[in-house]
Amino acid sequence: MSGEQSSEPDPGGAVAGGGPAIRRLADWDADRLHELAADHDTPLYVTDLNRVAENCARLRGAFPDADVKYAVKAHTGRAVLETVRESGLDAECASAGEVRRALDAGFPSERVDYTAVNPPARDLDSVVEWWEGHPELTITVGARDTLDRLAERGYDGRVCVRVNPGVGAGHHEKVRTGAAPKFGVPYDRAAEVVEEARDRFEVVGIHAHAGSGIHGEEDLAAHRDLVARMGELAREVGDEALEFVDVGGGFGVPYREEDPALDLTAVADATREALGDVDATLAVEPGRYVVADAGVLLTTVNTVKSTPDTTVAGVDAGMTDLLRPAMYDAYHAIRNLDASEGSAGGPVTVAGPICETGDTFCDGRDLPIPDRGDLLAVGNAGAYGYEMASTYNSRPRPAEVSLAGDVLRERETLAEVTLLERGGADE
Repeated sequence: MSGEQSSEPDPGGAVAGGGPAIRRLADWDADRLHELAADHDTPLYVTDLNRVAENCARLRGAFPDADVKYAVKAHTGRAVLETVRESGLDAECASAGEVRRALDAGFPSERVDYTAVNPPARDLDSVVEWWEGHPELTITVGARDTLDRLAERGYDGRVCVRVNPGVGAGHHEKVRTGAAPKFGVPYDRAAEVVEEARDRFEVVGIHAHAGSGIHGEEDLAAHRDLVARMGELAREVGDEALEFVDVGGGFGVPYREEDPALDLTAVADATREALGDVDATLAVEPGRYVVADAGVLLTTVNTVKSTPDTTVAGVDAGMTDLLRPAMYDAYHAIRNLDASEGSAGGPVTVAGPICETGDTFCDGRDLPIPDRGDLLAVGNAGAYGYEMASTYNSRPRPAEVSLAGDVLRERETLAEVTLLERGGADE
């Protein structure tokens, strides 16, 4: 990672109470991003691995006595996983595929947790098979019958019981997991399930998660409530017999330019206070916080169209490259890297090439009026950006490079999009 370049943190990002500095979109070096776009074309994801390491270090500093696990689903790229591993975080995996990626990236099995949410049979088959060679791997289960399904496959190893605490938080209703019945054993049955599991497995922990993108006092109050409930449960089931109490992650980042940074130190202090006195180790599992501001999406303006209400900037990236705006109405900062300080501004709609009305990155936002060929950067794209990319409209997925210029993922070709179809590899 010695060749990586990293922007200096925004000094204005620090907030009272020791909150961490953050990287704003304006902090990225425009000349460097231009060079990468020229070398690798657009759409293009750029990931700063040094920033990933900095965010990991900040988390470990805020939670020095906790087990900090990276939620792999935020960004599963090999280079990111290796950076996270080297930075001392463990891996929390939401699928068998993520478990395989973590093991392949060098995480030892004692640093890998598989959080099974309604796991398909083939996922359980794979993870149990890998467990035979990696016996320290932990499986987190959120339903009684998942315990039965594991036992049927001969598994008798490390288990963590996921609890539904009845408390949800997060930036959008679709990611508030803490109160959704899909996730975890109901809180009032959790102690009973833990005792049942102890008869067949090595129960090493209990787990809960409020949601994703937690930011603001209301979300943090819900997080504290969840943590307090988990502390109570740990003491009820015998915290001295548990290795850890995992209270999830979901720590938010400021997507809007005016949003303050999350006061991570205050969150950590409040988490420890809410958990109370337990013998087990506190565990947290941030994902977004590790990678969001370590990534940008670069896209080129192909078409400029003036309408009565807005200027439509048609770009070569779309919802297939960054789904969050269409999926969650998510806000991402947008910067015209070719605009001069005195460029005329106005309402601009940045729209992609997908045949969907929702395929826009912003609608009527006050931005410099673009010209065809301008390079735009979309900020905070490192979390759930490439991970949610698709080939809808038969559009190949973009390339990803490090800020130093190393290719982390090749640009997909149309032939690769059709490779699994009969005759698709002939092109």
